[in-house]
Amino acid sequence: EDSHHEEAPVKKKRKKKPHKINLDDLQDFNKVLKKRGIVYIARIPPRMGPAKVKTLLSDFGEVTRVYLVEEDKAASKRRKKAGGSHGKRYIEGWVEFANKKVAKQVGEELNNTPISNKKRDKHYGEIWNVKYLRKFMWSHLTEKVAYERRVREQKLRVEMMQAKRENAAYAKLVEAGEAFDHIQARRSKRNGKTDDIQPKRRFHQQAPIFEKDERKKGGAAKKAVLESLV
Repeated sequence: EDSHHEEAPVKKKRKKKPHKINLDDLQDFNKVLKKRGIVYIARIPPRMGPAKVKTLLSDFGEVTRVYLVEEDKAASKRRKKAGGSHGKRYIEGWVEFANKKVAKQVGEELNNTPISNKKRDKHYGEIWNVKYLRKFMWSHLTEKVAYERRVREQKLRVEMMQAKRENAAYAKLVEAGEAFDHIQARRSKRNGKTDDIQPKRRFHQQAPIFEKDERKKGGAAKKAVLESLV
């Protein structure tokens, strides 16, 4: 028997070719984007998410994209601590329609109207607060989100640098204090004293006025007795 075993051939993975973008397709896609319209929602009611918003607004026309801004973490923590619901909350949002005319119609007709007229609906009593954004494109929104993210990151970096500077300054103060205590301990040891012995300070305290009067009266009486004995 042969001691050598035949090894199975290793299959080489084929490299995927990069997808080439057709200029004609790109131009057609840009034309499609220009036909779209965006509506801004100033307030998102509680217990309403992106899926619910898309479902409700799809009754007016085709909704292509939805973006809702989630509630700030600090505000969410305060709300939950005060006894509010533990679910996600959104504060504002943008909805893109495939047709610009539909978006304009939604912004004009849906604003300040009730979301639901059914009393058992969880959004009963809530009102739409929407506005059509003229000449606004989805790319403007992505730029806005990216800018706000950069601002938050820059603010966080500044706060971290400030904290590092404060920690370094505190460490220097602690080091200086330890060096001063070491010098004091050496001086006390050289003079044969300990740090527990504190120098006593004497303060001259003036006698009260009534005590001075009593002393004067006592001195006059004593002088009269001595004169009578002479």
